[in-house]
Amino acid sequence: MADPWTTLVVVFQLWIFTVLFLIMLPAMFGLSLGVTGVYIQILVRILEWATIRIQRGRQEQSHIPVPLPTGIIDRESGSMEEEMVQRRRTQSLAKGEFDPSDVMYFYKKGLESIVDDEVTQCFSSEELASWNLLTRTNQNFRYISLRLTIIWGMGVLVRYCILFPLRITLALIGLSWLVIGTSLVGFLPESSVKIWLSELVHLTCYRICARGLSATIHYHNKENRPKKGGICVANHTTPIDVVILANDGCYAMVGQIHGGLLGVIQRSMVRSCPHIWFERLEMKDRHAVTSRLRAHVAARTKLPILIFPEGTCINNTSVMMFKKGSFEIGGTIYPVAIKYDPRFGDAFWNSSKFNMVSYLLRMMTSWAIVVNVWYLPPMTLQDDEDAAHFANRVKSAIAHQGGLLDLAWDGGLKRGKVKDSFKEEQQKMYSSIVVGQNDMEPPGTHGENIKDQ
Repeated sequence: MADPWTTLVVVFQLWIFTVLFLIMLPAMFGLSLGVTGVYIQILVRILEWATIRIQRGRQEQSHIPVPLPTGIIDRESGSMEEEMVQRRRTQSLAKGEFDPSDVMYFYKKGLESIVDDEVTQCFSSEELASWNLLTRTNQNFRYISLRLTIIWGMGVLVRYCILFPLRITLALIGLSWLVIGTSLVGFLPESSVKIWLSELVHLTCYRICARGLSATIHYHNKENRPKKGGICVANHTTPIDVVILANDGCYAMVGQIHGGLLGVIQRSMVRSCPHIWFERLEMKDRHAVTSRLRAHVAARTKLPILIFPEGTCINNTSVMMFKKGSFEIGGTIYPVAIKYDPRFGDAFWNSSKFNMVSYLLRMMTSWAIVVNVWYLPPMTLQDDEDAAHFANRVKSAIAHQGGLLDLAWDGGLKRGKVKDSFKEEQQKMYSSIVVGQNDMEPPGTHGENIKDQ
């Protein structure tokens, strides 16, 4: 019988060899041995098999109703302008004539919003069409069979006993490398060598962290990648968005100064690269923030600024209102659309439900991170538009490219209340429809004003 200590030493040596030579070194040079690709293909086959089993279960239990694919309730599509104008035309109402039945229309809309409103949907995990062997969705948990349960159990062993320790190891190595590397580079005098080493350290660390999440990233239209002196804006699903984008190029980060471990990382990063960190009180000073960002952009040799204008994480199905402050700085805007494949894991961070540690543990025990990144053509402020309309134009381009819903709602509603100005805007809109002043305006004209709020 072999000595247990000898066996442990052999296992440890195999572990170190795998981490250093099969994962870290290829990641540092931006190479891939194809292991992750094969792993994803196997996952796809397993999930396709699971989908077939679930569909067969649905056919065998056809007497059980299937929930609506669009959500809890089946709501009519279209804006209030379109629906109200159509109602008045159908009933042949004269201009200025009030229809009492409109009360029931608003009553129905109110109940729909209470049950399942658009904003709440954006801050809850998106419903999958089939089970991904990670969570049991509301639609499909009743169709779980014995075979699927066995496969799920095997998956738990693989994810928690093999992938999770490996990912923790890589994450610790990547973060340690980031702190030590940037701190050492920070001691060098300002020069082109320091800039090159700083970008190399950042890029290497983010690539190691991406491998630690079994990330498979597909970059499209690389000729549109953000350039120095510009501003990169993207939709925001998770804090890992930073790792996904920085895996393909270096950015100057913008954010609030934190304490603890995150504060140590921030202080080490800023020594080697001109990241922009704000104090809590300074972050509330809009003019101070704009001034510092404008000064950074004015220096054409500095890295592009990475900003998420939504200000909060959205659940990978929609793009919500972009704060216009990022578009008042000037310079060239480089839009980027990010879309995660939900089959392999839920990338959305619901900060109201999970803290950062719990969220990262969930991510590290998921199957993988599979994401598409589209670099859109650069955009600039036109002569006939202000910052708010420019922000809406960029947001629409990102939503269209990523196949996401383009919503006018403010992401701040995640924790705040609807502004009175928005309520008044809806009242004015209905009044204009009743008096007949809205007949010639295209649908959505008034809705655009909401985004300026």
